[in-house]
Amino acid sequence: MPRGVVDYKGMKTPEAEALRNSQPGKDIPFKIQKIGHVVLRVSDLKRSVKFYTKVLGFRVSDVYPPTMVPGGMVFMRFGNDHHGVALVGGAKTPMANDELHHMAFEAATLDEVFRARDFLIKHKVPIDFHGRRRAGCQIAVEFCDPDNHHLEIFWGLDQVGSDQAIRPPQEWKEVFSLEEAVRKSPPGQNPVLFDKSLMKKGRVATKPKAKPKAKPRAKAKK
Repeated sequence: MPRGVVDYKGMKTPEAEALRNSQPGKDIPFKIQKIGHVVLRVSDLKRSVKFYTKVLGFRVSDVYPPTMVPGGMVFMRFGNDHHGVALVGGAKTPMANDELHHMAFEAATLDEVFRARDFLIKHKVPIDFHGRRRAGCQIAVEFCDPDNHHLEIFWGLDQVGSDQAIRPPQEWKEVFSLEEAVRKSPPGQNPVLFDKSLMKKGRVATKPKAKPKAKPRAKAKK
């Protein structure tokens, strides 16, 4: 489907409704509070640590040598937790990204999302997407790390209150630039940009999607 299209019919199929109606078990004796950390395999540990520290601003908490973990392991933090992301070396490259779709990191202000986009461009990191997504309505910039792990920096993710009410799809407002996300907002979201100089007048290029490889034709039987 084209970008920006909401498949209302597909979202109401029995399969989709069955998934939507899934409920947590009543006998679970604990409650998950947050995602604690994610551990990624990388092909070049030194290169990836440089990316996560110099480009994303992470700090290194601890390092395991290869004698402790094959390939070595680096624990990195972006808040008060000892680590939010850890990297393990020795992976094959490039990553297919078959299991992990992407990781997203929240910024405190919308201005920081704009600054993140500029900083990524400055460091020659190709931008995959910038604007507002559909479900959740967060304003984000999306890109990849050196091993093709898909990453996102966002602001403004919808919050779900005690009434468990979720924003209906009719209120989603997907747009394909940060500038347009400021100009066009869904009900209840107030995308205030304090530093107006961060707005770009021209189009900010995004990385073109790779075309799927054509399947080889089956040879005709003789």
